[in-house]
Amino acid sequence: MTAGSNARTGGRILVDCLKLHGTKMAFCVPGESFLAALDAFHDTPEIKLVTCRQEGGAAMMADAYGRLTGQPGICFVTRAPGATNASAGLHIAFQDSTPMILFIGQVSRAMLEREAFQEIDYRRMFGPLAKWVAEIEDARRIPEFVSRAFHTATSGRPGPVVLALPEDMLTDKVDAVMTGPYREVQAAPSPEDMAELHGMLAQAKRPIAILGGRGWDQKAWDDFRAFAEATAMPVAVSYRTQDRFDNTHPNYVGDLGIGPNPKLAAGMREADLVLVVGARLGEITTGGYTLFDVPRMKAKLVHVYPGPEELGRVYYPDLPINAGMKTFAAAARAMPPVKTPWAEATKALRRGYEEWIKPVRIPGPVQMGEIMVWLREHLPPDAIMCNGAGNYTVWLHRFYQHRQFRTLLAPTSGSMGFGTPAAVGAKILFPERTVVAFAGDGCFLMNGQELATAVRYKANIIILVINNGMYGTIRMHQERDYPGRVTASDLTNPDFAALARAYGAHGETVERTEEFAPAFKRAEAAGKPALIELRIDPEAITVTQTIEQIREKALASGRNASSR
Repeated sequence: MTAGSNARTGGRILVDCLKLHGTKMAFCVPGESFLAALDAFHDTPEIKLVTCRQEGGAAMMADAYGRLTGQPGICFVTRAPGATNASAGLHIAFQDSTPMILFIGQVSRAMLEREAFQEIDYRRMFGPLAKWVAEIEDARRIPEFVSRAFHTATSGRPGPVVLALPEDMLTDKVDAVMTGPYREVQAAPSPEDMAELHGMLAQAKRPIAILGGRGWDQKAWDDFRAFAEATAMPVAVSYRTQDRFDNTHPNYVGDLGIGPNPKLAAGMREADLVLVVGARLGEITTGGYTLFDVPRMKAKLVHVYPGPEELGRVYYPDLPINAGMKTFAAAARAMPPVKTPWAEATKALRRGYEEWIKPVRIPGPVQMGEIMVWLREHLPPDAIMCNGAGNYTVWLHRFYQHRQFRTLLAPTSGSMGFGTPAAVGAKILFPERTVVAFAGDGCFLMNGQELATAVRYKANIIILVINNGMYGTIRMHQERDYPGRVTASDLTNPDFAALARAYGAHGETVERTEEFAPAFKRAEAAGKPALIELRIDPEAITVTQTIEQIREKALASGRNASSR
C-alpha cells in the first residue's frame, strides 16, 4: 500500500486509537496473529497490558474492567482457539450488558475463505454474542472501526463488540485520519414521561422499585437513593446486582435472585405499581416468569431501560421509558414530592429483609452464614466481592451487605469460573481496595490458573474456595429429579492451599468456623495473593436444605425416574 509522511503500521494506528479513546488497561493472551499490535503496546506506556494465562480469563478481566469503570474493557486474543476460549467471557459481557471490545487476530487476507490454519468467520461465530462483529480489511479504516466499536459498546444497552484483525492488515503502513474520543450517549426521559410517572405514583398504594442493569455511575446511584428517600419507595434489586443500592439503607428490601425471600416475593405480588430501572426482568429475576403474570402484570409497570428493544419484550409496560440510568435518576430526583401512604409497607418489607439475612445453621463445623456476617462486619465498605456460579454463591448474595456502588462482580449469565479472573482484573485496576473472590471447588478450577496472573502483577486478592467435593448445583438438581442416582457430579480435588503456595501465593485451609477469622487476617497481612480453602459438609448443599432432605422429598413425591 502507498503511504505518506505520517505512515504507521495498522498495529500502531490501532493502539493509538485505543489511547485516544481513553484506554488505560488491556488484557491479553499473546498470539502471533497480532504481533504488530503487541509491538505498538511496547511503546505505549500509557496503556497497561496485562498478560493472562487463558483467553477466557482475559475476557473476564476485561469484563470486570468494564463493570467497574463504565468504559469498554479491552481484550486481545489470537485466532480460532484463542477466540473460542474467549467466548465464555464474551457471553458473560453480552448477558450482563458490559461494555467490552474483543480484538481477535485473523489469518492474512490472502488466506481468507480457504479454511487456512486457525481461520474462522467471526461474524458468523459471534453474531449472537455481541452487539456488532466486524473485520478490518483496510488499515486506513481502523480509526473509523474503533470509534464505532467504542460508541456501540457504550450506547443504548451496553455490551461487547468484536473486531477481527487480519495479520497482514496490521503490518500495512498507511496514513489514517484519526477521530476524536468517543462520547457516551444516553437517551433521556421526556418531561411527559416524568409527569406520567409522577401521576402514577400519586395514585399508587403499594409501589416497589427494582434496580439493575448497567449504565449507572456514582451520581446516578446517589440520585436514585435521594428519590427513594423522598418517596419512601421500597427498593429491591435484580439478580446479582446488589450494589445498585446501599443494602444497609432502610429503603432496601432485598434481591430477586435464586430462592428469593418469600416476604419480598409476596411484596412484589401485592404491589400495584412496579418501577423497573435498568433491569431486564429476565428469567431469574422473575422466578422463571412466575413472579409476575405474562404478558401483563396485575400491577402497573413502569419500565425504564436504555435499549428500546427490551421495552415490551416480555412484559407489557404501562409506561415504557427509553432512558439511560444517569438521565433517568437525575430526572427522578428532581420530581415534585408525592404523598407516601406506603411508608409502613416499606418498613415491613425492610424488617422481612433484616430477618432474612440472619445466619442459619447448616450441617458440619463450617457455618457459612456466620462467616458471611463476619465478613460484612470486617471488610471496608468499598471492598469488591467477586463470584462465579454455583450453590455456594447464595451465601454471599443472601448474607453479605453491599454498602457502596460497584462492589459486586457477579455473572448474571450463570457462568462458572468468573470470580477469580474478575478479582484479578479488579485488583490490578484498584490495588488499594480489598478484593475477595468466591469460588466453589468446581468453579475455581475452571479459571484458577489466573492465580499466576495475580502473583505476577502483585494483585493481592483473597480467594475463598468453598469445597464440598462436587458440582453442587448439578448434584442438587440430580437429587430433585433422579434421587440417589448420582452421576458425573462428584469431584476429586487437589489440596487447594498447597496449590496456592505452589503458585507463590499464601494458602490456608479452614475446617471449623472459628478458624476462619484468623486465617483471613493472615491472608490480609500476607503481602501476596492468598487462597483460603473452606471445607464444608457435602450435605450443606443449599442454605435451607441438605442433600438427604432434597432426596427424601423427591422420593416422597414419586420422583424416582431412571433411564432403565
